[in-house]
Amino acid sequence: MPEWMQVDLPVSEFGWHDEVNLVFARGMGLDVLAEGLRGLRREPLVSGEGNGWVWVVHDMLNAGIEDFDPVSYGELGTAGELVVFVTEPCSAKAHPPHFEYYRDGRLITWFSFEDLTQRPGDNPDYLSAELLEAKLIGPGSECERDGQDGHDCFDHHYEDHDRIVRAVAGFFALPSPPLSPGVTAA
Repeated sequence: MPEWMQVDLPVSEFGWHDEVNLVFARGMGLDVLAEGLRGLRREPLVSGEGNGWVWVVHDMLNAGIEDFDPVSYGELGTAGELVVFVTEPCSAKAHPPHFEYYRDGRLITWFSFEDLTQRPGDNPDYLSAELLEAKLIGPGSECERDGQDGHDCFDHHYEDHDRIVRAVAGFFALPSPPLSPGVTAA
């Protein structure tokens, strides 16, 4: 997970873990986003606003009521945009982070950080130009040293995640870190 998406120690001290989702919303107020998440049984941990976006970090799961299902962000409303980073969908099983983008309650595009070629949604190619420019998909996206003696492509795995986040954040002009005292800046 990119460093600026990691929850900092002050949040961890209150008993929360690093399996959190980071949700940015435009076209709805912070109070509307927070109430919507509460309606989906996810309590905001930290929140803020910047660059025309509001944002909330919340626990991925709600173990207190044994709710381990993914959050249905499309239910948050029919107006506005949501950019979602699911930072560790299941760290114990080594599932990679993923990205979701909703507009007016509809999933526009979604992709796993592990496989950017599979992008379901109403417009799977919504971010293709940005992903191409960052050499995350298409020509030049493969590791030039793959298969060479002693090279392990996993050595730059997290750098690739950081490039994904930067491409998405740049495209949407998301607020820059630090988001709050509870979220680490790179």
